[in-house]
Amino acid sequence: MRNALFSKYNQAKESAIRRCKHVMIEEEDDVVEVIDLDKEEIVKDDMDDSGSSSIEVIELVEDEREHIMEAQHIVAKYRELDQKGTSELRNGKTLESLSLNQGSDAMDGNVDVPLHKKLQQESDEKHDLSLRKLWFDIKLLETKLALQQQARPAKKKEDVANDPFRPLTEEEGKLVDNALSYSNWNKVLVTHENSYISITGEVMQCLRPRAWLNDEVINVYLELLKERETREPKKFLKCHFFNTFFYKKLISGKTGYDYKSVRRWTTQKKLGYGLLECDKIFVPIHKEVHWCLAVINKKEEKIQYLDSLGGADKKVLRFLAKYITDEVKDKTGKNIDVSSWELEFVTDLPNQENGYDCGMFMIKYADFYSRDIGLCFNQEHMPYFRRRTAKEILKLRAN
Repeated sequence: MRNALFSKYNQAKESAIRRCKHVMIEEEDDVVEVIDLDKEEIVKDDMDDSGSSSIEVIELVEDEREHIMEAQHIVAKYRELDQKGTSELRNGKTLESLSLNQGSDAMDGNVDVPLHKKLQQESDEKHDLSLRKLWFDIKLLETKLALQQQARPAKKKEDVANDPFRPLTEEEGKLVDNALSYSNWNKVLVTHENSYISITGEVMQCLRPRAWLNDEVINVYLELLKERETREPKKFLKCHFFNTFFYKKLISGKTGYDYKSVRRWTTQKKLGYGLLECDKIFVPIHKEVHWCLAVINKKEEKIQYLDSLGGADKKVLRFLAKYITDEVKDKTGKNIDVSSWELEFVTDLPNQENGYDCGMFMIKYADFYSRDIGLCFNQEHMPYFRRRTAKEILKLRAN
């Protein structure tokens, strides 16, 4: 249909030229105009001062006017079909569905560029335009992000110093090496006064590579995390860190769970604060030869279980849910409903890739959770964390 109309347009054009001895039809942006052929050469020279031509357009006879109007009508139809074809290409229709080969006039040589080629070219140009626009949008977004980063204040020096991955200084490295040497096996290296725990060279050996962490090192480190929060309350969440004996005591009753055995562990006088004031309560869990961590996450109303080997223990979560209910009742006389709290086995966490770093993963889970940041470390950080933990214990200060 489209090729037939286009051919008819050409035929009408030729007919009009033959009928008009002094007329030619020129096509510029699909606009048909009439020009005196005999005076075409003098148009440029016959312009008056106002810039308009003195040549008058020859009046056409009625028959000639009809042919030109017919040509204009065909051009309009052609445009309509052309727009429709482009729209169909955009909607995913194939060139074959446009039936561009209908009619024998397509082979008469009057059309310099096949219509399907023209449509394909227009489609490609529009596709390229979309890609250029997408590229511009990407560049604009990158520029905005760069400006936002420039607008952010640079990290202060003290913030970098307290970064969880800050390297040890040369002096700190020598201190750790000396503490882990076998020559200090029987020597008391440091004593944590509040917990009455002494760390000897023998105890410190658990921080050497491939060794299992012991209760003394874990408990001193957790005490240091609490002291860190007390020292800088605006920088860390308000937390409580039970020691490694709490959960063992909680489930040591004749029938298992025994709240009374740990009831006095959390008095206001003993802690200096109320347990229920804390955002998170950390509970180390020892499973014969494996360390895990449980968290009573009051801030998010969750009870969480973190196992670096991907394990899950529903009993731990049930016991801790019962514990926090009994604790609130005992300390405030109120009832708390934790049935809506989520019991979560955290799976999106760094996992150990050996058989001896579970204790290190457990204490670093507590460290990063108390910072209220993601667990952005992995197995390759463990050698560094062992030495850093040794340094912090020797200095009795966690950073």
